[in-house]
Amino acid sequence: MNVTLRSYDYFLSKCQEIAGETQVIKCGFKTNPAFISFINKTIMATAQQIRNGYIDYVLTHDGQPKSVYSFVKKLKISEADFYSFFASFDSIEKIIWVELTVETLSAIRGQEVWTEYSSRDKMLSFFYSYTELLKKDRSFIIYSLGRSPKRLSAPEVLSGVRPIFENFADELIAEGLENGEIADRKFLTKRYKDALWIQFGFILNFWVNDDSTDFEKTDEAIEKGINVTFDLLQRSPLDNLLEYGKFLSRNKKSFTI
Repeated sequence: MNVTLRSYDYFLSKCQEIAGETQVIKCGFKTNPAFISFINKTIMATAQQIRNGYIDYVLTHDGQPKSVYSFVKKLKISEADFYSFFASFDSIEKIIWVELTVETLSAIRGQEVWTEYSSRDKMLSFFYSYTELLKKDRSFIIYSLGRSPKRLSAPEVLSGVRPIFENFADELIAEGLENGEIADRKFLTKRYKDALWIQFGFILNFWVNDDSTDFEKTDEAIEKGINVTFDLLQRSPLDNLLEYGKFLSRNKKSFTI
């Protein structure tokens, strides 16, 4: 993860408070690679401390801290440190979900065989890898989703994940349309990503409630769910029937007795 400008400036200001503006510039810290690397490590260590501290707190107390003040006091950091990375406790959860999703995408795209996969196989690879990665934070995942009200739409905590996933889905759909794996249907094609997002929610919910050994049932749900979705997206006899109906409608004079 790259250092945000806000975090960089905040850290630099701290250095200037200690060493003074002249000394910081004189040493070339603003452009010194070693200093930039130090900033990266220090900033990320603080962000990770907040992240881990939050997860530990909510799992121990089954709820969020009463205030940022009481939370950072336990971590022995300032409120300014907290707000340099996160706007609220809810934003920590959203960022954790985003990190898990981005980490999964980065991992699967780095596979040597990735370019050889079909769109279907790429989506299967994503969900197998995603649920595997979620295992290490399963208790937190259950907590995070469990405190969201049950509704048809995706939980608010996944608001940062949806555009990332839909962008990924759009990439696979575009590939499938180009190579003929997926049928191009007027008015429906742009809704394909919605069908895949529904599968995202279904698979996630299934995994949370799965009590089978090593979540074998989730793997089965992924296989069946993604395969049936892509079966519906690919060309079928129904498409031929619809095209035949359109043809007859356009040329009815030719076969009218």
